[in-house]
Amino acid sequence: MSTYYLTTPIFYVNGSPHIGHAYTAVAADVIARFRRLQGVDTYFLSGTDEHGQKVEKAAAEAGLAPRAFTDAVSGQFRAMLAMLDVSNDDFIRTTEPRHKAGATALWQKLAASGDIYPGHYEGWYAVRDEDFYTEADLTTLADGTRLAPTGAPVEWVREPNYLFRLSAYADRLLAHYEAHPEFVGPAGKRNEMLSFIRGGLRDLSVSRSSFRWGIPVPGDPDQVMYVWLDALANYITALGYPDQTGPLWRFWPADLHLVGKDIQRFHAIYWPAFLMAAGLPVPRRIFAHGWWTRDGAKMSKSLGNVVDPFDLVTKYGVDATRFFLLREVPFGNDGDFSHRALVGRLNTDLANGIGNLAQRTLSLVAKNCEGRLPDAGPRQPADTALLELADALPTVLAGAFERQALHEALDEVWRLVRAADSYIDQMAPWSLRRTDVARMGHVLRVLAEAIRVAAVVLQPFMPASMGRLLDQLGVSADARDLAALQAPLPDGIVLPAPQGVFPRWVEDAGASR
Repeated sequence: MSTYYLTTPIFYVNGSPHIGHAYTAVAADVIARFRRLQGVDTYFLSGTDEHGQKVEKAAAEAGLAPRAFTDAVSGQFRAMLAMLDVSNDDFIRTTEPRHKAGATALWQKLAASGDIYPGHYEGWYAVRDEDFYTEADLTTLADGTRLAPTGAPVEWVREPNYLFRLSAYADRLLAHYEAHPEFVGPAGKRNEMLSFIRGGLRDLSVSRSSFRWGIPVPGDPDQVMYVWLDALANYITALGYPDQTGPLWRFWPADLHLVGKDIQRFHAIYWPAFLMAAGLPVPRRIFAHGWWTRDGAKMSKSLGNVVDPFDLVTKYGVDATRFFLLREVPFGNDGDFSHRALVGRLNTDLANGIGNLAQRTLSLVAKNCEGRLPDAGPRQPADTALLELADALPTVLAGAFERQALHEALDEVWRLVRAADSYIDQMAPWSLRRTDVARMGHVLRVLAEAIRVAAVVLQPFMPASMGRLLDQLGVSADARDLAALQAPLPDGIVLPAPQGVFPRWVEDAGASR
């Protein structure tokens, strides 16, 4: 059986989960669930990144020891994943002994290869970004404040530390990009990474001595590992590294690291260079998605416009939230959140779309066919056209998922839903009941088959809702993967009484934004 390993970035625990974290988690979950529908041996990792100066500072501001602080915030991320019905196989914390052991082994491997050497760092550092910047990167405000390109304030740092020979890997990275054009996506981000490499790579500081909250450098307890070397290692420590004989190591290299666009450089340049230095295969693909704004404005705590995923689920439900996040904007682009847009999606695509189609079809079966699924009959051209569209859908979606084009996958499903809507209006089975009962049954059977295909392929996006719809179609629990779509629904099975899956949302007065 083929394998597939994908990851979310491990979430940084300097604050509570927000919509951006939910977005990454749901997108990764949808991809993992689709791979499982394909029958692929899939391993899906998430977790939390818990070391570094920024976490140490956030803990102090909260009046807590770093460990107590990270325990609490990491628990919030676990709760978010559970609330969103995310099906990760593992959750790793960088404070766990297994991770510390693996990260330490990776450091020792890099040091043994000669790619880590003692030195000192002198330059600009942004605590908020946990990143180093050159003078050319910075913007100077009128009051003399220096800012990184991200808007984070920087400070001048001079301290002894260890450096990684990143500069020695520029040619190898460029050769890998050339040989594997799919390595980084979307295309615009790939070009950015290439430009960064071609602009010249400087050796990278990989330890800090000015704070203590981190994994100690082997043999030098006065230093802790740079948070990004520590954090990136999670993708292999979760599989048992340095043990490459364990049962999970079969999943390496990762098939997909899904990340936010702000951390792509760490994943697409630093991480493959570390792996090359350690003699390990590099990931097959790194894909960066965009950011969410709120009613056109960047989200920030100071503006009070941060979208809390817990609040969204409480108000709209799990599957509605999951669907909106991946339906509203092309995956990879930035998106703007508003409650008005969310409600519009719920009513247009779900309540009036697939929900109404299923309710109309199943109600007609219950009323006119004694609640039994009609037998398949001779096909007319309209039947063939709709069923061919449905039959092709899994293959079309597989191509979209290969490119992480989740919005395209949903577009294709709704193409089928719209075609089925047109078909039911054109065939008018309610009228056929009076003129051709057999044909009425055949039409309803075609519709049931089309709805089944849509429900099966939509399970990754809306697991619970599509499970209820498949229940109403009489699809057994062991016949809900893509392979099962090769066989038709059994003739004459008794269907349960139809129940609406997506009720129309009526917005509260004054809550349209």
